[in-house]
Amino acid sequence: MREAPSLISLCLEAVKNELFRGDDILSVVYDLPSYLFDILVLQLPPLPLQKLQMAMPFTDRDDHEYDDDGGGNGRKRGRFCNFDKAWKNLFELHWPYLVDDIQTVDWHQKYWEAHLQKCLDEAAEIALLPSFSGCLGEIKISETILKDIGYEGCIKFSTCDYSKLSYHCQEYGQYARCLRLQNVLCCPETCNLLRDSKFESLDLWWIRSEEHIGGLCKLLSQNSESLTSLKFIHCKLSSASVEKICSSLLTNIVPTHRIQNFSVTSTSFLETNLVSLPRGLVSLLSSGRSLCSLNFSCDYLCRNFAKMVFDTLCDASSGLSILDLSENNITGWLSDFNQTSSNNHPTSLGLGKSLRSLRVLNIRGNNLDKDDAVGLRYALVHMPNLEVLDISDNPIEDDGIRSLLPYFVEAFEACSPFAKLYVESCDLNASGVIELLNTLSSFKRPLESLSIADNFLGSKVAAVLGKFLSTSIQVLNISGIGLSSSGFEDLQQSITKEVKLIGINISRNRGGIATANFLSTLLPRAPELVFVNAEYNFMPVESSRIMCSALKAAKGNLELLDLTGNNLDSQTILGLAEIQRNGKLALIFSSLPAADAPYDDDP
Repeated sequence: MREAPSLISLCLEAVKNELFRGDDILSVVYDLPSYLFDILVLQLPPLPLQKLQMAMPFTDRDDHEYDDDGGGNGRKRGRFCNFDKAWKNLFELHWPYLVDDIQTVDWHQKYWEAHLQKCLDEAAEIALLPSFSGCLGEIKISETILKDIGYEGCIKFSTCDYSKLSYHCQEYGQYARCLRLQNVLCCPETCNLLRDSKFESLDLWWIRSEEHIGGLCKLLSQNSESLTSLKFIHCKLSSASVEKICSSLLTNIVPTHRIQNFSVTSTSFLETNLVSLPRGLVSLLSSGRSLCSLNFSCDYLCRNFAKMVFDTLCDASSGLSILDLSENNITGWLSDFNQTSSNNHPTSLGLGKSLRSLRVLNIRGNNLDKDDAVGLRYALVHMPNLEVLDISDNPIEDDGIRSLLPYFVEAFEACSPFAKLYVESCDLNASGVIELLNTLSSFKRPLESLSIADNFLGSKVAAVLGKFLSTSIQVLNISGIGLSSSGFEDLQQSITKEVKLIGINISRNRGGIATANFLSTLLPRAPELVFVNAEYNFMPVESSRIMCSALKAAKGNLELLDLTGNNLDSQTILGLAEIQRNGKLALIFSSLPAADAPYDDDP
């Protein structure tokens, strides 16, 4: 038998229903004792909670506590902060997977922004149907979304039409700061529906026609004073459309823009052989002093486009921090950089602030070869503040990595902040990587992170890797380099003292039981180790007890151990899972497939 509701719960339910119907009860609610008011706030659905907060007397919105003056006029204390808690609870209820990614604090704003995004996504699906011919604002919002915000059979008591998209844009558009819009929503009507919004970030999908461009430019112009981040995903853009987009970003105060992050990904440009960049794009790259991040990845770009972008940045004065040109085909884009340009002072080459402020350069997956590595070596000289370089998935080979060694030496001799290097899948051999590791090991200040994954190096590199581990490297990725059991044995013998590792990836190296023995030596000597990836090393059943002993002896703060694809004993592993380090250890485990099942771990 269900427990009978209390009188207080019945009263609170009645108050919630009355809040739907009108405003007559508001003054009564504000006079509730603090403990009842707090209970009510934490139980209200979004709609009545919004009404209660928006109509709340100004003096009650203060986070500070108020004392009663004895005459009954004192304000209840700390009420406004309870609203924030209520909005956070509601957000976590509907979008739990987004909570960890939010570094905010205005949960009220975030809730209605997420709600509006949900309404717009649903409206876009309807508007994309061939049969749709009406106005966007007239699109009906589904009962599921309406129920989520608290509407359930209460619309008959209100003069507002909660069911239309126009209502939600009108009421909650003011809370929208970051939205994603599909092409069908890039139209003049959307500009009107969202006229009260002050967008800071827009993600734009599938922009492919002049009709979309026209509505989009009006929306950008409408938000040019507040917009700082702009992303285009899966679009098709012409030079003329790029010109219009960039021109619409100019503010009314001064002929420049406020964009900090500009991203064009998985997008194609209609003109494949541009002689020059669109003037608007040149202006955006060169005159936007606030530009911090520039991304042209997976855009099918050719070397000429990349070269023109790079040349424009050479003359720009922005404080660009991140440049991502990954996953294109730009072989030869740095052919103009040579020994002569390297010996010149940056200002004599017209190299401005943009390159000198660069911290992250991502050029992975661009089909760059050893000749491109030579050009890169001389271009890097003009990036004195570079911290991260990713040249993975380019066939630069050993000759290419050798071309870069002088830059690494010069960078560390000049006390450069360079700290992270990624050369995964670069067709490197053991000899080239051994030279790289020996060079990096000679520096007084070690790298923070290095990845040489997916280069088939064999066990020859193990001894040098062991020496490198003693340099205080923090994150090391040696996945899929072909260490085998002999390589792990050599690596194990080289660990004779504490290491500073925070994370290590040794997956797909076919190490067998030698993998477990290596970890049994590493874990006790790595007190700061947080994560270990040891997937698919074909560890046999007897490795299970070795791993248990290793974890018991470990001193550190291990939070993640991935043992997927090893033939370990499930019962022993269950015991292994109970070995907690302050309750933080997460163990990922699954047995190998059947012995006759194919498995390809080749890099």
